[in-house]
Formats: sequence, C-alpha cells, structure tokens
Amino acid sequence: MTKPVYDDYLHSQKALENGTIGLKRGIEMNKKLQAGLIILLAAGAAGLIWFILHRFGFGTVAVLQPQGTIANQQRDLMKFAGIFMLIVGIPVFIMTFGFAWRYRASNRKATYTPNWDHNLVAETVWWTIPSIIIVILAVVAWTSSHQLDPFKPLDSKVKPITIQVVALDWKWLFIYPAQGIATVNYVQFPAGTPVNFVITADAPMNSFWIPQLAGQVYAMAGMTTQLHLMADHAGSYNGLSANISGEGFADMRFVATSTSQADFDHWVAVTKLSPTPLTMAEYDKLAEPSLKNPVSTYTLAAQDLQQSVIMKFMSPQTASQSTDVMSMSGMDMLAPSYGSNK
Repeated sequence: MTKPVYDDYLHSQKALENGTIGLKRGIEMNKKLQAGLIILLAAGAAGLIWFILHRFGFGTVAVLQPQGTIANQQRDLMKFAGIFMLIVGIPVFIMTFGFAWRYRASNRKATYTPNWDHNLVAETVWWTIPSIIIVILAVVAWTSSHQLDPFKPLDSKVKPITIQVVALDWKWLFIYPAQGIATVNYVQFPAGTPVNFVITADAPMNSFWIPQLAGQVYAMAGMTTQLHLMADHAGSYNGLSANISGEGFADMRFVATSTSQADFDHWVAVTKLSPTPLTMAEYDKLAEPSLKNPVSTYTLAAQDLQQSVIMKFMSPQTASQSTDVMSMSGMDMLAPSYGSNK
C-alpha cells in the first residue's frame, strides 16, 4: 500500500472512531436528557396535583371539612383507609414506572428472561401484604359500620331534638313536632345538641345529606329512616339531595344552621309568628312538583303530618295494623321504620 493511500486509510479510520465516540456520547447525553425530562415531568405532575388538591380539593370538599361528631369520625375513617391502601398503591406505581424504564427497548443491559414465571419470595410478598391489609380493613369496616350506624342515638347528656323530614319534588320539608313549626329548604338546630332526623318521602326515592355533619340516608315513601347527628360548633352547612330524582334534582338544596340554644329558641318564637299555617290543604299544594323553591316557614296546623304522608302509601289493612301496633305499644315514633334503632 502506497503511503498516500495508507495515510488516507488512517485518516478515515480516525474519523470513523471519532464519529463512533461522538455517537456514543450523543446517545449517553440523550439518555441523561430523557431521564432528566422524565424526572422534571414527574415533579411537575406531582406539583400540579398537589396544587389542584390544595386549591380546589381539600379546602372545598365538604366531607374533608367536618363540623360534627359523626362527620369527624367518617373523615378519619376515610383518611385511615386511604393512607392504609397506599401501602400497596405507592409501590405499585413506583414499580410500574420503574419496570417500564428498566425494560425499555433501548436498554440493552436489561436481562431478557422470557421463560421466567416464578419467584417464591416475590409471590409471598405480593399475596401476604395485600391479604393483611384486606383483613384489617374488613375489621375496621365492620366495627365502624356499627359505631356510625345512622339509626344509633348519640351519647349525650343534652336532650335530643327531633326533626321530621319529607322529601318532595323538588324541595325539603322540615317539621318540628315539639315546636309546632315547619320550614321548607331550611333547617335550624342548636349546636352541641343531638338531632334525630326522621326521614320519609312523598315523591320518588331520594337521599338526605349534610356532608359536613353526617353521611347520606335514603328517603323512601311509605316508611321512615333515621339519621342522628350533632354539630360541634355554630355555623351554616349546605345540605342536598344525593340521589337523582328528576328535573329539579340539581337545585334540591337546603341550608342547615346550628346556633346557640338561645338563638334557636328565638328563631322558633319568630317562626311561630308565620301567617301561613301548614294544614293538609296547604301541604297538598306544597307537595306539587316545583323548581328552586325559596325558603318558607309555617306554623304547624296539621297534627301527625308526617304520619299522614306515610299512610298515603299503605293499604287499608297495613295502615290499620300499623296504627294498632303504635296504640298498643304507646310509642310516639312513626312506623314503619327501616332498620333497627338500638
């Protein structure tokens, strides 16, 4: 080989070597850039999620801002269950992204084992830990279901107040039998006092819910359900229908206000001055379907109004038997009632 040709050969080899080194460096730089971009995107996504939850979630979701004895326990239960389940959830997401990165197509260092199908340690871990979590959550769910039973009266030295609720199309009627008043789309009670809601419906099945004070309970025609709750502090809380019931469902909302006992007594006295008595005839007008009803107050003229509403859905024989049972037992509670009231 002549010298000029040999020099050209060495020069081309050197250029090829430099090009190969440059390519390798470019690939390594590209990998670092990809890894940095992924980390940056993950950090940005985590920050965005935190901002959304902090700005629009934790501060605005009513169930995460409890203001009552029952709601506090329900919030703590949700937090416990959610955090406990993250013991499995977080490792799963980490391994999902980790495996995807480790075994990507461009990673030639990853071991290719197409016939691998068993690992005793791994299988023991991913069966044992979730099983333990499920057992613990089952025990918690069982005990809390009985502790937070909406039919269970609250332990308190303060005498409870009874408020009867009738779900109508599309409004809420609140009856205070002991106070002799009734309201529409507004309910008030003393803070620190147990409240016993006796709930029924004179319309399609609905769901009564004050998220910051307790969980939702169904309202069904021809029967009663119960909900016991207590507000810890004075304040106003949004109540709503949690069950789609037709055209006016979205606006079927009310305000629940807890006040001092003195303020509650004053409100009752003022409400008793209402010029509109709630007779059966007035109730029949109120029960007609209507949208976006304003708050209104009544003096209670019809005795046992809620019981009369319930009996509308009874056959004559069933209604007679129900009345006989209440008379024999001397009970003042409405019947029939769904579930136990231990």
